[in-house]
Amino acid sequence: MESDELITLFDFSDAPPPPTGGDGDLHSTGVRRRMCTKGCDRPMNVCLCGSIPTEAISTATEVVVVHHPHEQRHKLATVPVLSKCLRNCQTLVGRRLRRGDSSLLDSLYDAAVENPNQPPRAIYLFPGTDSSPSIEISKWQSSWSDNYTSTHVLIAFDGTWKHAKEMVRASSPFLSKFAIRVCLDYDVMVDGGTTFDSDLILRKEPFSGYMSTMEAVARALRVLEPNGVEIEGRLVEVLRAMVKFQACYLKPMKPRPKLLKNVKAEEKKNQRTVERTVGIFMSYARYLLAWQQIVHW
Repeated sequence: MESDELITLFDFSDAPPPPTGGDGDLHSTGVRRRMCTKGCDRPMNVCLCGSIPTEAISTATEVVVVHHPHEQRHKLATVPVLSKCLRNCQTLVGRRLRRGDSSLLDSLYDAAVENPNQPPRAIYLFPGTDSSPSIEISKWQSSWSDNYTSTHVLIAFDGTWKHAKEMVRASSPFLSKFAIRVCLDYDVMVDGGTTFDSDLILRKEPFSGYMSTMEAVARALRVLEPNGVEIEGRLVEVLRAMVKFQACYLKPMKPRPKLLKNVKAEEKKNQRTVERTVGIFMSYARYLLAWQQIVHW
């Protein structure tokens, strides 16, 4: 799925507190906010019940999300909403995957140990590296044979990008036995966007193509499911509604004095470099001119 900021990407601490009274969550100002009890479990002023499907979406693909403990307290976590949208979505809170965390994953592990030649039907989403390459998910899907099974298990890691890297690394000894590392299209040569750039981005992403956990799962299901386009569209609409709420509370970005000072210092440094280069060039030109005059004389 990005800066060390990860895959995921609700509550919005910047939202103005609603009137006091009634059951609710304690706001950072000490005012108790009224919470929605109709399904989304979010503050009333950012309720998503109108966007979340009334019936959870059924998928042949079983989705397992490894949710970093810190993300449980994060205001912009997408996993709680994702789990309400998908029927076959299991959330595991922890910093790594290991035997005993999930009966589903344990069964895949046991099957792989008993029959190591069986092509794995489990995949986990994470960009590849030189030491741990990944295959683009559509390429993996096209190489999959229907002779084995028509269902898949999709594993996603939810946390900041730094945490997600640590989670994947710690889970590798277990995952490598039965799952293939896959990725979505991304470009490390292009900076990632922000909420100002897209109606699907909640947090700054490190590179172009990196995205929240919810969007990544939606894009993956588009490839894995027979009606993937429809499923992706429904999930993306929920995410778009979340981002729209967040955009309402964005503050205008003001240049930070320290950054301005650094920029000005860098500009002066570059200017001195240019002046030195020009001076050297001019000195060399005068030298050549003088040499030519001596030769002609």
